[in-house]
Amino acid sequence: QGLATVCGMLLGLTLYTGHLCAVSAAAAFLYHDYCVIGAGPSGLQAAYFLQRAGRDYVIFERSHAPGSFFALYPRHRKLISINKRYTGKSNSEFNLRHDWNSLLSHDRRLLFRRYSRDFFPDADAMVRYLEDFASLLKLRVQYNTAIVHVMLEKDRQAWNGHYFLLTDQDRQNYKCSSLLVATGTWVPNVVNFPGSEYVEGYETVSINPEDFAGQTVLILGRGNSAFETAENILGVTNFIHMVSRSRVRLSWATHYVGDLRAINNGLLDTYQLKSLDGLLEGDLEDLAIVKDKKGKLHITLRFYLENRNTSGGIDSITLPQDELDNFATRAPYDRVIRCLGWKFDFSIYNRSLRMMPGKGNKKKYPQIKPSYESRGTRGLFVLGTASHSVDFRKSAGGFIHGFRYTTRAVHRLLENRHHGVPWPSTVYPITQLTNSIIKRVNEASGLYQMFSVLADIILLRENATAFEYLEEYPVGVLAELEMQTGRKAPSGLFVIIMEYGRNFSGADKDVFYYNRAVGEAQHAWQSNFLHPVIYFYKHLPTEREMRLQHPDWPLPRPDAVHHIVEDFLTDWTAPNAHILPLRRFLENCLSTDLRNFFAESCFLFAFTHQKLPPFCQQGYMRLQGLVGSEGLRRHAVEAGLLEDYTLTDFLGDRTPDKHEGSQDRLLRDHMIPVRPLQHLVNAKDEL
Repeated sequence: QGLATVCGMLLGLTLYTGHLCAVSAAAAFLYHDYCVIGAGPSGLQAAYFLQRAGRDYVIFERSHAPGSFFALYPRHRKLISINKRYTGKSNSEFNLRHDWNSLLSHDRRLLFRRYSRDFFPDADAMVRYLEDFASLLKLRVQYNTAIVHVMLEKDRQAWNGHYFLLTDQDRQNYKCSSLLVATGTWVPNVVNFPGSEYVEGYETVSINPEDFAGQTVLILGRGNSAFETAENILGVTNFIHMVSRSRVRLSWATHYVGDLRAINNGLLDTYQLKSLDGLLEGDLEDLAIVKDKKGKLHITLRFYLENRNTSGGIDSITLPQDELDNFATRAPYDRVIRCLGWKFDFSIYNRSLRMMPGKGNKKKYPQIKPSYESRGTRGLFVLGTASHSVDFRKSAGGFIHGFRYTTRAVHRLLENRHHGVPWPSTVYPITQLTNSIIKRVNEASGLYQMFSVLADIILLRENATAFEYLEEYPVGVLAELEMQTGRKAPSGLFVIIMEYGRNFSGADKDVFYYNRAVGEAQHAWQSNFLHPVIYFYKHLPTEREMRLQHPDWPLPRPDAVHHIVEDFLTDWTAPNAHILPLRRFLENCLSTDLRNFFAESCFLFAFTHQKLPPFCQQGYMRLQGLVGSEGLRRHAVEAGLLEDYTLTDFLGDRTPDKHEGSQDRLLRDHMIPVRPLQHLVNAKDEL
């Protein structure tokens, strides 16, 4: 019995200890509704929106300060994101079209032009900017916290049916309902081939040009980091060769800001003008590098090494020039530098999250939906550069001036999903439809930078008497609009996006050919440069229609489509070339008249038409309109819009007495006499 008692006590102690451990383990998880990994530009941008909405969030940053990537890269410190400080406009939204570095905030101090005067700024200015953005806005960033493992915990009570469990380098655990990954792409792309151990990486190679004086250099890669490296040493080397699988893609030909920018392409001049430097195409995995006794690096092909005599040294290795004496890379190199860009770090994510790399040229990014949510895990959103698979080599989603808007779109999706806050919208009378579109296409930065990706949506109310305007919605999830935004589209919709011409952009295109621009409104559909396009749908497109859409089209086939002709000044305000064709397109879609009318025109229509134009219905028939005054009457007379009626028209030659004059003056000051209606013979002349 004593033994049983002791055993019972031990068992009870064991259970109690186990209970304490379970309680301790549960308490060890620090909970937040939203966890953001990474305090780079996209992470800080997401935090700003979460904080403004009063949400519970935290940012985990592995470094001691935000923007740690920019503290290291680009190695030669010059950014390729433009900092256009002057545009001739005072409209802040318009100016963001040409400010590629500022994040979105309400604080006017946090415009990047206050941090640098350079058109292509120094990366150190970006580091200072991000530090101020985090500190001035008091964003909740937990520094020196490297998340090393992420996994799921199933729970039906959680927002998405599971929680995200995060562990940092000190084994501290965190739990969150929604995970926002803003780590960017920072793992160097490495190609392994025989002799790759002799290759120096972009992330560690010297940036002092004198270290390359009199040397012969081979650069692997053909992006901006490769050309940036070449530009730095161009004036001190014997010559530079550059090899990559793909051909050079120039940003001014592809209209993709991630392709080679003019600021870095000096080597193209020296190559084309035959000043020793050169470009080659080849698959890097087929190469091999052999080092001779003098330390020189020789380029050969992998298959030449298959039958080599390992005991014979370099003399036993067949080099291409042994068979082809004019082989392009027959000269030995002093250094080989790898500049192959970056990829996403998948290593910290447990298999339960199903974070899979993309396919083809998108394999460096995780697979995500057009809503920026992971294809494998609900509630996990990818922001910033790592989300660029949605618009890779198409739009600006991999860069600050693009993902500041996609991050805001993700926040709006989350607000609706988790907090019941519908997508922000404004309701206008239908008479404001043309003006609303013209205003947005001339000012909006999100539409302009994220062309073909983000769109303004106009939801028509019943009988097309009013409309609801939603800004910058991801077109890839147009079929899910009602669910994602909390707004209804029962009576049709317009979708406004910006597009380049279908066959204008491309690495092999001549974008400077004669007559490349279109100026006539009737040929607007052939516009090549960025221009607004309006799609009309009688019903919201279905998921099936979205899946079956043409791969070169951003949207499924609409019921009607209208191109606003491209403009050299990107100023779509010309009455005849831009506004009138747009208004007539909208009128045809709605079967109504969207013009504005004088009161006398509405008066005539009331007697001659069964259905009045919306402007007359919403204004004149509700006794709303311009109140007459002497100044307005005089202006109308001088402009020839009104006849110059005087008192003699009413009283003949009789001089009015004092009392009558005061009454007539009162009448005259508050009423505009009606002039003849001949001007309505051609009603279409009124804009």
